[in-house]
Amino acid sequence: MKALRCLRPIDSAPVARQRLQTLLAYERRSISQTDLVASLREDILTVVGLYAAVKPCKVHIKMDRDAMGSRLAVDIEISNRPRAAAVAPA
Repeated sequence: MKALRCLRPIDSAPVARQRLQTLLAYERRSISQTDLVASLREDILTVVGLYAAVKPCKVHIKMDRDAMGSRLAVDIEISNRPRAAAVAPA
């Protein structure tokens, strides 16, 4: 009897479902991380731009996640020129 079990087709639906759920969870996490980094980038550019001349192309943000937590690394190239004074509306 045990020999006949080997000849029976294996139901692959549960395995495929689990793989799809894993893939979707990974995609959701990577998309939300990208949105978070984009939002952080805009906020950082706004705040640093108040105090120094910063080109958006010179700002690099990297976010890493591991079992211990998340790590955010920000690399900003700031020019030696002073920031232009803001003109107050009349």
